[in-house]
Amino acid sequence: MKKILILGGGGMIGQKLAQKIIRENTFGAAEITLFDRAFPVGDLGLKAITGNIADPTLAAKLVANKPDYIFQLASIVSGQAEQEFELGWDVNMMPMWYLLNALKDQHDVSGGSYVPRVVFTSSIAVFGGPYPDKIDDEFLSAPQTSYGAQKAACELMLTDFSRKGFMDGVSLRLPTICVRPGKANKAASSFFSGIIREPLNGIEAILPVADTVRHWHASPRSAAGFLTHAGLLDTDKLDGRRALNLPGYSCTVEEQIEALRRAAGQEAVDLIKPVPDEAIIGMVKGWPRNFAPERAIKLGFTSEASFDEIIAAYIEDDLKR
Repeated sequence: MKKILILGGGGMIGQKLAQKIIRENTFGAAEITLFDRAFPVGDLGLKAITGNIADPTLAAKLVANKPDYIFQLASIVSGQAEQEFELGWDVNMMPMWYLLNALKDQHDVSGGSYVPRVVFTSSIAVFGGPYPDKIDDEFLSAPQTSYGAQKAACELMLTDFSRKGFMDGVSLRLPTICVRPGKANKAASSFFSGIIREPLNGIEAILPVADTVRHWHASPRSAAGFLTHAGLLDTDKLDGRRALNLPGYSCTVEEQIEALRRAAGQEAVDLIKPVPDEAIIGMVKGWPRNFAPERAIKLGFTSEASFDEIIAAYIEDDLKR
């Protein structure tokens, strides 16, 4: 029986991932353990451990039973990492260091026979402008936010520990995940989901940027698919380059709103209220807009081909009726 550990398993993507693994029997017979600070109401019937990911003693305890697959999703979001500088590094970077060293210790104790797969959720925030029309797989990672720098640091650590054979890692540079269910979080990008989710639920939504803003999106359904695919990926095909730009769909806010109009009519669109926020406008100017993720596509990663599909996934998977 395979042992699976999901760090950040109480979050939206962690829950989606666990549900997908159970539903599709992705890894065969499996024992799944979730770790997070808290968990949503509703029991998946899995072992759930609560704690603080920033605790330096925690990683060794979590990997003591030598999980075969580890999904490291735990982090604080971009807006909070920018506002709370020290907390961002303590939560988004240091736990990766603790985890990789705990895995190295287990590797050494096993005489080199223990080499787990580690899948890390990185971000397109590892990039900084000026940007080409489309970011290809050769574009330089040069983050311009603390969150992006923290994710990039984790990518480098994961690559080096993999190179040494202590574990077998993959870093996934996730698009902005949209439409996220539930309440808005502190991510600066949360409005991309809010202007769709809230109107579909009959609630007013605030749009803090111009409708000309373009961004790169994939659904929560795709995010869970990215993770399971990475778990089973033949990493020899990565040729040592273990960070991947993932597929997504590039569109403007105006195109998002048009897709909402097609899905739910003008009544839903009328619930979107433009309220410019200079802080968010300033951050958005430095975000990637479009990608040409040929490596990931060749490796079998897939996502939606239109924003209409992204909305449809939210309606089917998460819209409360």
